[in-house]
Amino acid sequence: MSDQVVTRFAPSPTGYLHIGGARTALFNWLYARGRGGKFLLRIEDTDRERSTPEATEAILKGLTWLGLDWDGDPISQFERADRHAEVAHQLLAAGKAYKCFATQDEIAAFREQARAEGKSTLYRSPWRDADPATHPDAPFVIRIKAPQDGQTVIRDQVQGDVTIRNDQLDDMILLRSDGTPVYMLAVVVDDHDMGVTHVIRGDDHLNNAARQMMIYQAMGWDVPTWAHIPLIHGPDGKKLSKRHGALGAEEYQKMGYPAAGMRNYLARLGWSHGDDEFFTDDQAKAWFDFDGIGKSPARFDLKKLENLCGQHIAQADDAALLHELQAYLKATGAAPVDAAKTVLLRTAMYCLKERAKTFPELIEKAEFVLADRPLQPDEKAARQLDTVSRGILNELTPHLQNASWTRDGLEAVTSSFAEEKEIKFGKMAGPLRAALAGRAVTPSVFDMMLVLGREETIARIEDAAKGG
Repeated sequence: MSDQVVTRFAPSPTGYLHIGGARTALFNWLYARGRGGKFLLRIEDTDRERSTPEATEAILKGLTWLGLDWDGDPISQFERADRHAEVAHQLLAAGKAYKCFATQDEIAAFREQARAEGKSTLYRSPWRDADPATHPDAPFVIRIKAPQDGQTVIRDQVQGDVTIRNDQLDDMILLRSDGTPVYMLAVVVDDHDMGVTHVIRGDDHLNNAARQMMIYQAMGWDVPTWAHIPLIHGPDGKKLSKRHGALGAEEYQKMGYPAAGMRNYLARLGWSHGDDEFFTDDQAKAWFDFDGIGKSPARFDLKKLENLCGQHIAQADDAALLHELQAYLKATGAAPVDAAKTVLLRTAMYCLKERAKTFPELIEKAEFVLADRPLQPDEKAARQLDTVSRGILNELTPHLQNASWTRDGLEAVTSSFAEEKEIKFGKMAGPLRAALAGRAVTPSVFDMMLVLGREETIARIEDAAKGG
């Protein structure tokens, strides 16, 4: 087996990229990227009735939004069906598989009799050791010859050693009677041919590992390192589903969560590095290992997700944040921010990022930048602009005309004006917010003035003072 780490993510394109799949992809990506390895993508599209191009596109878009770049082109499992069948025939020729002519009715009758006698319903084919000369001219499947005694040990990096008695394993079908390969065979052949060294997937696949190991061993191939990770549960402890608000990865983008925050949160779902909650991609790649993965299911918590996303927005590079904000607007079908407003937004980022947990919250705080004159104040802001408040704004304007346009200069002018009028600054702050942003909740009044500049600030205050 190659010294280079090779992991893969192998979704079925029967729906969107759900959160559990996204976390599996992330764990594979982190493990490979942290070790200078390869992260490959395989689309397991053998279920032709349920697989759709739209679902494949949704998976690719979800991974791209999450920033989980893969090496090479995505591989279609369906297009490799001839290779899968070739391996089944190799095993047949080597005497490690056999043709089984049993009909569905015969298998059902065997199981019914076994149940009646209180015996195992594991099907034992009478064709396993039959002389080929006795083979009828009839449809057949190809079955692998499973070991019948001893035990199979799955050496799992998360679950520990899992032992399965070989007399509990059936002679698994490799090729159906129509010559098409089964999923279990396809997975093993693809993983081998792709050079996959580590299979990191949900623990609902743990039992599959023992059956897949039969193929590896029969072919004389290296068995990959297994790591079966616990599933994700909802806050109520039940398997995560739509009723918990579990949506496709793209939906989380449309809800306005930044990708870095999503990666951080998904990494912490079932894996930990000491007490670290907030970390960067570089830290996650350096730290991620199997010994940090717990055996118990993780619980999805939207509040924790929001908290981490807020921290990532606060620490993000302004240009990168603007780029992702534009992508968010596009994903939701909203108009992009024009060039002039983008310049203003970048100037304002320092006072927008601190308490925004999502892009909708960031946009709400940025309303003072995005709005055009004359502003249309919302209901709360409009209540701040009564006759007395408009009078105060009108009298403040000349003072601002001559103010030094720095934070200290603006604070000095407004403070001096408040003293002169014998009012508290708080009495002025509400009307100023309403005048500058048309909102009651905004960044600080002085931050807005500094971002907007003298001319636009005074023009907005004059609009509000006139009542329009």
